Amino acid sequence: MTGAVIVYGRSSDHSAKSAVDFTTSVGSLDLIAPILTASGCAASGRELDNYFDITAIGGVVTKSIMLAPRSGRATPRMAETPSGMLNSIGLQGPGVESFIENDLAWLQQRGVKTIVSIAGGSAEEFGKVAAKLRVAGGFDAIEVNISCPNVEDRGQVFACRADTAAQIVQVVRRNSDNRIPIFAKLSPDVTDIVEIASSVAQAGATGVSVINTLLGMVIDTNSMRPALAGVTGGLSGPAIRPVAVRCIWQIRNALPDLPIIGMGGVRTGHDALEMVLAGANAVSVGTTIFNDPSAPMRIQDELEHELRSRGFTKFSQAVSYAHREVDRTLQIDTPTDAADHTDEVWDFISE
Repeated sequence: MTGAVIVYGRSSDHSAKSAVDFTTSVGSLDLIAPILTASGCAASGRELDNYFDITAIGGVVTKSIMLAPRSGRATPRMAETPSGMLNSIGLQGPGVESFIENDLAWLQQRGVKTIVSIAGGSAEEFGKVAAKLRVAGGFDAIEVNISCPNVEDRGQVFACRADTAAQIVQVVRRNSDNRIPIFAKLSPDVTDIVEIASSVAQAGATGVSVINTLLGMVIDTNSMRPALAGVTGGLSGPAIRPVAVRCIWQIRNALPDLPIIGMGGVRTGHDALEMVLAGANAVSVGTTIFNDPSAPMRIQDELEHELRSRGFTKFSQAVSYAHREVDRTLQIDTPTDAADHTDEVWDFISE
């Protein structure tokens, strides 16, 4: 992984008004800024609050919570790869009741915009977690993690099929407050991600979170055995960003009105801008937090600069901007022109 300087202590004051209107809406979820934490990479935000004011970013997406406490998978469960990492944590967590009492209470007291990520081994479990959250309240949206690859039974990756993905979303919607936005977190390990996105939207999802990690594997060439105790794990980091951008683009192109939270390998404001141009209404930051805890705030500042340098005065103006109609006057129209253009390119290279 590419290293980054860790800055201890809170970053500088970000209260000054940005030159760009950073507000954004992801369906009915209104955010003061478009940068969120990604589920699983920052717990519930408490630790990050030591490095920057977490109320200054768009919000926190919590680690995925299940009905009962879960110890996760055996160790070792993390391995570095070129431009990324594999993790096989296995949805370790304290269970929804402890989460509500401790983490959710703290987030509510801190005044953080909160998206609670939930997971389960069955539709029934998803429904029970959603029901407990409905009673508790104190959060702003739900992310339905139907795509975690770190489960013993790959059949639990509900996002791999349109019908099972829709079923989980329907159950969560029935057990949730109708006013609460629901985002289905999708897997890139499918043949047609647009089909999955369409199915969850029809089932009641407000929008989608794209993408979760890709299923990967590393062999330890010293032991000549899989590096992870669970054999496979989820690949994250810069290596997967082109896949994420492709998925965002395809969903936005097919479903122009569907709210999208983009994620996958974002480590700079430039990376975030790429996802926004492809169609993301907000962007989650994950793996880079492990070596730069202040990354969400830094990336948000960098994104503001990227937008301003390109003449945008509002974040919303940049969303899906890459889908705009091509100016045909700038295109090569004839074979003759194309040949001339090719000659110019080779002349430039030869120089």
